[in-house]
Amino acid sequence: MAKHEFQVGQTVFYAPRRIGHPVGRTSCKIVRLLPSENGGELQYRIRCTLDAYDRIAPQSHLSAPA
Repeated sequence: MAKHEFQVGQTVFYAPRRIGHPVGRTSCKIVRLLPSENGGELQYRIRCTLDAYDRIAPQSHLSAPA
């Protein structure tokens, strides 16, 4: 069984992957750990510093700050 790489409260960078469009990284906090959807990769509920709402992001779109 796969394990979450990040923990609730941890600050991460969110970089959504869009084909053909360069996208910057945004600083976010992990709000909740979520299960995988349809056997895919693990997901997280995150809140980015520039947004007033939460979003759901797959683990592959998140990275730890250096």
